[in-house]
Amino acid sequence: MAKGMRYSSRSSNRRSSTFTLVLAMLLMLSFVLLMMLALGILSLPAHNSEMSKANDLSSVAHNTVPKRTGDGLGERRDQWMEVISWEPRAYVYHNFLSEEECNYLIDLAKPHMEKSTVVDSETGKSKDSRVRTSSGTFLKRGQDKIIRSIERRIADFTFIPETHGEGLQILHYEVGQKYEPHYDYFLDAFNTKNGGQRIATVLMYLSDVEEGGETVFPAAKGNISSVPWWNELSECGKKGLSVKPRMGDALLFWSLRPDASLDPSSLHGGCPVISGNKWSSTKWIHVDEYKV
Repeated sequence: MAKGMRYSSRSSNRRSSTFTLVLAMLLMLSFVLLMMLALGILSLPAHNSEMSKANDLSSVAHNTVPKRTGDGLGERRDQWMEVISWEPRAYVYHNFLSEEECNYLIDLAKPHMEKSTVVDSETGKSKDSRVRTSSGTFLKRGQDKIIRSIERRIADFTFIPETHGEGLQILHYEVGQKYEPHYDYFLDAFNTKNGGQRIATVLMYLSDVEEGGETVFPAAKGNISSVPWWNELSECGKKGLSVKPRMGDALLFWSLRPDASLDPSSLHGGCPVISGNKWSSTKWIHVDEYKV
């Protein structure tokens, strides 16, 4: 009987010692984690916080992009990105193009500019429309070294292969010219035969605009009046979430949601230019390879 009691006592003591050791280790680990947080070595995930900020548009996520040497034409200024919306998903990549690259694309396009058209949903051909009053032209995908460099940069930005993109479209808006709100995705089967649905658009601004010419998202979700540049917007620009044209900046927005369904909040338009000229370049990107 005494032996059994002694054995039970020793077993109980071992369990107690093990519990005490585990508790001490947990306390030590907690202390180490707290010290790492205090010193800034470790940080807690901030995804929900950043998403909340982006949704109410009172602030924007600001991420610095590392510079690359020997890429493209000219020297690009400091590059950084802003998350400006989650509905639609939209991002601005500042100084995506250099001033030299912007001027190069404009000079390349000028001799070939024609009145802009829209795509006919029944035939897939271009047609005139009052909703789009700019002039424009298309450049061949990969037609020269500079364009190939820009298209590689777009592929890196979007994580979508260059072969999924259409050729660059160069657009010019003079005073009073605009593009009424529209979708970049298609609602017909004809226009999705080549490359499938358009999944995303990269809109690059090739010039500053003195007044007007904003890209506006009338159906964007969020407190649109809280953006830092609200007071700089034209009357049209205040009808939704808007991005002011700035030479070298690139706007990426997604026409499809992550589940591949169409995103109605991607409705967007080009506000009338009030003063100055607006030059831009558009790259439409498809779900599958786009054959040119």
